[in-house]
Amino acid sequence: MIRKTTNILTNENGAALVIALLMMIMLTLVGLGSIFTSTFEVKLSGNKRASTNAFYAADSGIQVIVANLDNFNLPGKYVDDKYDPFTDPVNHNLTQAEVVITHISDQHGSPRGSGFSATHFEFVYYVIDSTGQDQIEFSPVKSACTVEQKVVRLVPTLQGGY
Repeated sequence: MIRKTTNILTNENGAALVIALLMMIMLTLVGLGSIFTSTFEVKLSGNKRASTNAFYAADSGIQVIVANLDNFNLPGKYVDDKYDPFTDPVNHNLTQAEVVITHISDQHGSPRGSGFSATHFEFVYYVIDSTGQDQIEFSPVKSACTVEQKVVRLVPTLQGGY
C-alpha cells in the first residue's frame, strides 16, 4: 500500500499537460486584458477628438464674427441687446456654430489696464457666446462646447475745437 502511494506521487505522467493548460489560461487572461484596455483607449481618444472638434467649432464661430466689424454696429441689428449674426448672409457659418452677440449697455468707461483715456474714446461692450458641436455624423453622442468672449469696441469721440 505504501508502495502504491509513493508511485502515485512520483508518477509525473500528465504534468506537462497541466502546466500547458495553466499557461494557456494565463495567456488568455493577458490577451483579454489587453483587448479591453485597447478598446477603452480607443473610446477615450474618440471622446477627446470630439470635444476638441466642438471647441474649435465654437472658437471659429467667434473668429468669423469678430472679423466682420459690421456685426458691432448697433442701429437696427440688436433686439433686446442681442443679435444673431448668422441671420445676416454676409456672415458665412461654415462650422455650424450658434453665435449670439449681447450688447452690454450698462457698462461704461475704459477697460481696466487698457491705458486708454476715457476722454478721447467711447467704449462699447459686447459679449459673444458661441456654441459649437462635433461635426462627425456617425457619432451617437455629440460633444458640445460653449466659448464666451468679451469684446470692447473703441469709438473715437468728437473733440471740441478740432
